[in-house]
Amino acid sequence: MVICLRLARRVSRRLRSVTFDNMKHRAVLCFSLEAEWLLWQHGAMASASGITLVIPAELYLADYAGALARGWSPDNVRGAEAAREELADIERDPAEFIRGKADDREAKGPPFKMPDGSFSRRIPGIIRWLWDGAFCGSIGFRWQPGTEALPAHVLGHIGYAVVPWKRGRGYARTALAFMLDEARAEGLAYVELTTDPDNPASQKVIMGNGGFLVERFQKPAQYGVGLQNLRYRIMLPRPGTPVP
Repeated sequence: MVICLRLARRVSRRLRSVTFDNMKHRAVLCFSLEAEWLLWQHGAMASASGITLVIPAELYLADYAGALARGWSPDNVRGAEAAREELADIERDPAEFIRGKADDREAKGPPFKMPDGSFSRRIPGIIRWLWDGAFCGSIGFRWQPGTEALPAHVLGHIGYAVVPWKRGRGYARTALAFMLDEARAEGLAYVELTTDPDNPASQKVIMGNGGFLVERFQKPAQYGVGLQNLRYRIMLPRPGTPVP
């Protein structure tokens, strides 16, 4: 409530400072204030580096679609195929696309498509978009209530994808740190993330958040025959709990 009142006073002061003689500037300011309000309303998490995690919303959809059109994909496994499908979904019904990105903490969503074309059951999950004034990427967290275990077809609890033109800025590392808080809130003692052996950048992101290598393993057949992967684990000790 305090944050809400402070924001309302800020909006009021800034609008009073703009004369009606400059309607164009006033319109731009109103859009900026609307964006600030939505960030607060959506429970956005902001870092000192300027990156914010936002709940997917139509306010950000044009930038998201633009990233897809430039060749980025939120799916590190299905890649360009998944990007094309999402662009088609956005063109067909933008509002429905956004509804499909809503938090699904009870796993009510439809089965999701695997790399081999088969479909697997969904588990609870949330998606956040990375934002620094423009779209930067996405990060997702999925889990099973009451356990750290995951179904075999779900390779890890958290997956992320930063747009190529904004990599190397520490955005993935910051976004992962934010999402670890979500995992703690669900009561998980640890999360597991997987990455390809030839992806040192992702491995650095994970280790930068306290991750350590658990094993090298072979992906399930739905991902392709004989594909290797690395499994990392990040412990999530409770505040005041000593780290072993």
